[in-house]
Amino acid sequence: MRAIGVVVAAAMLMGAAPSSPDFGVNLERFTYPWPVQSMTVDVIGQPATMVFMDIAPDRPNGRTIVLLHGKNFCGATWGSTGRALVQAGYRVIIPDQIGFCKSSKPRAAQYSFEMLASNTRKLLASRGVARATIVGHSLGGMLAMRYAIMFPEAVDRLVLVNPLGLVDRSEQGLPYVDVDTLWAGEKKTSYASIKAYQQENYYHGTWKPAYDRWVWMLAGMYEGQGRDMVALAQAKTSEMIKTQPVAHELYRIKPPTTVIVGTLDKTAFGRQQVPTSLHQFLQAIPLVAPGAVAKMPKGTLVRLDGLGHSPQVEDPARFEKTLLSVVR
Repeated sequence: MRAIGVVVAAAMLMGAAPSSPDFGVNLERFTYPWPVQSMTVDVIGQPATMVFMDIAPDRPNGRTIVLLHGKNFCGATWGSTGRALVQAGYRVIIPDQIGFCKSSKPRAAQYSFEMLASNTRKLLASRGVARATIVGHSLGGMLAMRYAIMFPEAVDRLVLVNPLGLVDRSEQGLPYVDVDTLWAGEKKTSYASIKAYQQENYYHGTWKPAYDRWVWMLAGMYEGQGRDMVALAQAKTSEMIKTQPVAHELYRIKPPTTVIVGTLDKTAFGRQQVPTSLHQFLQAIPLVAPGAVAKMPKGTLVRLDGLGHSPQVEDPARFEKTLLSVVR
């Protein structure tokens, strides 16, 4: 791992784009900020491994915060956020969902937000956590909303960071795309394609060297023999986002909910799948957030001006200050 990191860093300094390192289908060769543990769950009659980090603070305040990653992110992306929360006394649990990152990607899986939420509930129960603050980013925000609807008694507060799912994209003209077509597209994934998408949509045309680590992390899952397996999981979870909207159930979210939105986020799920003439109808997250928050019984909107889709990566200090102020 260290050798790979040195090669990548040296190539970047010379302005080159080295071949993506092969980190393994389950990121076996990508280092996470804390030791990882695992829990076994059944998926279509077969065991699957759900990986997570569970970090205890030196001076616990008695509360637990769960950090849920987005579709193009992993538990490791929460590293800085996790450290800030642990220093503030919170126990922090960071899972990789089935189908993502260090967790299993079973070929037979039929992905649903209910399945992911149920797995997360089982994980927390196995760790002795009956109630927690749930923080979800991007797809993780969509999952966090479903979790709060399914297990309201297990959530003391909900924080959604640039979440997907605030509107039903089908109502805005997003057509259905079958898994095989999505899979073919995912097989073309590369460092260059991931960076281009993130630079345009997540970081409003800007780029910092610190972002490269997270692009290599994703690209590195596609480099080995498990490429098709990773691509299939990504295709199935894209279909999940499209076909399992939560937007019509926002009124069912009972816990106090804070939606944190980077105002320069250009993310509008499915934009690449509609004709250019319909792009104007697929509004980005900052534009749909106010209307969605108004439908939540205890919703509050917090805007981070000048930041994009991933504020915890773009400006960790500012994001962590904001997060700590809303979870107290």
